[in-house]
Amino acid sequence: MTSADETRVRVGVFGLLGSGNLGNDGSLEAVLGYLRTEHPEAVVDALCGGPEAVTTRFGIPATRLHWNRAEYRTASRAGAVAAKGLGKLVDVFRTAAWVRRHDVVIVPGMGVLEATLPLRPWGFPYSLFLLCASGRLLRTRVALVGVGAAEIRNRPTRALVRWSARLAAYRSYRDAQSRDAMRAMGVDTARDEVYPDLAFALPTPRASGPDKLSLSPGPVCVGVMDFHGGNDDRGRAEEIYRRYLDGTIRFVRTLVEEGRPVRLLTGDDCDASVVAAILDAVDSPLVTAADAASLADLMKETAAADTVVATRYHNLICALKAGTPTLALSYAAKSDALMDRMGLGAYCHPAREVDAGRLLEQFRALEQGSAELRQTLAEKNLIAARQLEGQFTALTAALFPATVPVHAHATREAS
Repeated sequence: MTSADETRVRVGVFGLLGSGNLGNDGSLEAVLGYLRTEHPEAVVDALCGGPEAVTTRFGIPATRLHWNRAEYRTASRAGAVAAKGLGKLVDVFRTAAWVRRHDVVIVPGMGVLEATLPLRPWGFPYSLFLLCASGRLLRTRVALVGVGAAEIRNRPTRALVRWSARLAAYRSYRDAQSRDAMRAMGVDTARDEVYPDLAFALPTPRASGPDKLSLSPGPVCVGVMDFHGGNDDRGRAEEIYRRYLDGTIRFVRTLVEEGRPVRLLTGDDCDASVVAAILDAVDSPLVTAADAASLADLMKETAAADTVVATRYHNLICALKAGTPTLALSYAAKSDALMDRMGLGAYCHPAREVDAGRLLEQFRALEQGSAELRQTLAEKNLIAARQLEGQFTALTAALFPATVPVHAHATREAS
C-alpha cells in the first residue's frame, strides 16, 4: 500500500458476492456506485464468496470468504468433515486479519439476517458473526446496510444472527418486517431505519415496453427459481419443489397455447435446472430463456415485457423498477412486503402451493389493470429513489467522519 493510500479511508465489502446470485451482486453494485460518487477517495476491497468474479466485474481486489474451498459442499467422509472443522477455526483468524485492515466494513443488502431458504448455522451465519465480532473487538465499524431479516426458529442460527446484529455499528433494513423481526429476536432497533432495497438505486434501463401498435398480446417474462421451501420445510422439500414446478409448467403451457411468447428469467446459477425442465415440458419456439448476467440485464428483459410473473425477490425488484406490471410467486414475507410497498399487494400467489388456475385468474386481472399499474409503479419508483438518497446520506453520517484534519478541530475548539 502506498503512503497516499494509507491516509485514505479503507472500506471493505462483505458477503456471498460473486457466487452466482444476481441480487447479491446488484446490492454490491449499488453500494460501489455510492462509494465512487460520494467517497471517491475510499480504497475498497472485498471478502466474499466469489473473489475472482467480483474482481473481474467490479474492478476491486477480493479475498475468498472461506479458507475451506468446499465449505458449501456436503461433507460425508472423515477428511472432508475434518477440513470443515479446521476451516471454521482458520476463518476466525482470517476474518479478524481482514477486518483489521479496514476503517469501515459494509454488508451490502442481501437477506443476511434471515433463513427463508435452507441455511445451516455454521455456514454464512457463522461467517457474519465472525465479521461483526471482529469489528467490535478491533474497533472497525461494521454496517449492515439495507439488509433483509426474518424471525428464525433454529436456535444456533437465531443466536448467531442476533449477536451479529447487536455487534454491528450500523443497521438499516429493506422493509419494516425485517426490522420487526430483529426486534422480536431481542435486538434494540430504536435507531434503525427502513429504506427501499438497494437495487432500487441502480440505473433504470430505458423503457422499451410492449409495442403499443401491435394488436397481438406482447411477451410475458416468467422468473423461475430452484425452490424447495425454507429452513422449516426440509421434510417436504421435494413435494414443495414438484408442486411449484408443475404449477409453473401448466401456467407457461397455457400462455403458449394462447400464442403468448414467454421469456424465462433466473436469478441464481442453480435456477438453470428449472429452466431446463420447463423447456423440456413445453416444447415450443415461443418459450425462450434469457441469459442475464446482472440485474441490469434482468431489468432490460422485464422492461420489454407486457407483464412479469416471478419468484425470486430481485426478479420482482427488477420488474417493478422497470415499471412493468408484476405478479409475485411469493415464497417469503419479504416478497409480500415489497409488492405491497409498490402498490401491487393484491398480486401475490404462494410459491409453495402454486395453483395454475388461480394464477391465471390473477394474471388476467393484472393485465386488465396494466395502464393504471404502470402509473402507480412510476410514482412508487420516484419515492423509492428519494428514500435511498436518504439512506446514503445517513450512511455517510454514520460511517465516514468529516475529513477535517485533527489540528483544524483543535483550532476551532480553542477559538
